[in-house]
Amino acid sequence: MLQLNVKNETSRLRAVVLGSAVHNGPTPTIDEAYDPKSLEHIKAGTYPVEKDMVAEMEAFNAVFQKYDVTVYRPEMIENYNQIFARDIGFVIDDVFVKSNILPDRERELDAIQYVIDQIDPLKVVRPPEEVHIEGGDVMLWNDHIFIGTYKGSDYKDYITARTNMHGVNYIKSLFPNKIVKEFDLVKSSLEARDNALHLDCCFQPVGKNKGIIYKRGFREEADYRYLVKLFGKENLFHIERNEMYNMFSNVFSIDENVVVSEKNFTRLNNWLRENGFTVEEIPYAEISKQEGLLRCSTLPLIRD
Repeated sequence: MLQLNVKNETSRLRAVVLGSAVHNGPTPTIDEAYDPKSLEHIKAGTYPVEKDMVAEMEAFNAVFQKYDVTVYRPEMIENYNQIFARDIGFVIDDVFVKSNILPDRERELDAIQYVIDQIDPLKVVRPPEEVHIEGGDVMLWNDHIFIGTYKGSDYKDYITARTNMHGVNYIKSLFPNKIVKEFDLVKSSLEARDNALHLDCCFQPVGKNKGIIYKRGFREEADYRYLVKLFGKENLFHIERNEMYNMFSNVFSIDENVVVSEKNFTRLNNWLRENGFTVEEIPYAEISKQEGLLRCSTLPLIRD
């Protein structure tokens, strides 16, 4: 049996599900786009091709092998995008939560059923139907659970609004001893530079007390200030609008001092090194064209 354990974003990683770009299928049509960044690249004819994305994911996998992380990959579905494992489920403490995601992505959960079968069934939960929640919006910080949401009355009109307040309240009910704090995120179906698809598109902790943050990703300044107070402004790397678009906050921690980052994130990677981090740089710019990056591609199962 897999003994799940995830309490934060940065403790030493031992086991993870890494998505796959193999048999990724044809470029989606404009009508099939799930987010404004994909839509932008579909229209421009610059949507990523399978061989480039497979190469990027294998570079990520090679870093996991370097650090002796056990890696699970989804079973193959022909002509289907299985890159973003973070969307379909997440672990809090020793509980695996199946996300209630867009209905036509349900098959992605089936493709990791062989992993779920290795978990104590009493530790696997599925939220009720009215709960919308995706792993990119759920971020663990020891006694805190941060959750990205969208509180606008037009929630149902946004395909980019992925986690609702029912989702926040569901996590509160599952983990009554945690401090569950929701963050109201800026959404746009048309402009990727003004769309925080998930919380990890505008914030992520690194190390023991640091973080990467995009102030304008939060609809309420009070939410941004909450994180500044918790982490300390001097410990936060503030990213700009274009850096948010390129997904600077969507790196991935293998340990408290080891961060996997995109090789073109020069300003961020320099800051990380200045602050004592080992930065494992890999190419991931093609995958980022789908408004997802390194954290989005992973579903951590066990950390120390």
